[in-house]
Amino acid sequence: MSMPTTELTPDVADRWITRWDRQQEGYLPGREERFTALIDAVEAGAGRPDPLILDLGCGPGSLSARLLDRLPRATVVAIDTDRLLLALGEAAHTGRDRLRFTNLDLRTPGWSAALRLDRQIDAAVSTTALHWISGPELRVTYGELARLLRPGGLFLNGDHLYVEDKAPAIAGLDRSLREREIARRFTTGRPEGWRDWWEAAAADPALASFITGDALGADHAGSESGLLSTHVNALRESGFTEVGTLWQRGDDRLLCAVR
Repeated sequence: MSMPTTELTPDVADRWITRWDRQQEGYLPGREERFTALIDAVEAGAGRPDPLILDLGCGPGSLSARLLDRLPRATVVAIDTDRLLLALGEAAHTGRDRLRFTNLDLRTPGWSAALRLDRQIDAAVSTTALHWISGPELRVTYGELARLLRPGGLFLNGDHLYVEDKAPAIAGLDRSLREREIARRFTTGRPEGWRDWWEAAAADPALASFITGDALGADHAGSESGLLSTHVNALRESGFTEVGTLWQRGDDRLLCAVR
């Protein structure tokens, strides 16, 4: 599918990305702490000062930009399927020659070859994105990712991953803690939500041509692979030698896998 010919200005893109970050932080109170832990892990484990990194489900590039702020010699290839979020990222970060946005579907076999990389990657990262991929498709994603990573390379996935299939009592307490935290944080009403952001974006003439009906119809209420075990098993089946949690805040965790 071709991209719209309308060009976004950096000012418009910055404004909408700032608003995107704000609505994300509204329901992810540990977002910046998770970002910091993830980037610490990349810096400590990439093995070189100029790593090649993939950002899977990159959105408008919030994590990619933070990675390059910390690691200015890195090269980040940011992958997503959403036309608007990719366009915002490209417009906002047009001056970063070490950041490349790519429109690919991680669920489609062959996506890794379409990147046409000239060497194996040192790390792959993702935040609050891969739970949208179903279990069978996740094995495709992780299988191709394993072939891209160098031996010893890292995959770092920050997301809400639940344990209810293995520990129902703990899972019940986990949900209770999350609900109580939300009730304390939003005593005067919730901030702008994900769907609110998309509806506002669709009403902006500068963005409307980038938005498809699928974006507005999506619903965050039904994660397709929100179980921790689904990701752990798929990673191990794909050949990752170690899988474990590096950072955690309730069910919000940073899952690490070593190739």
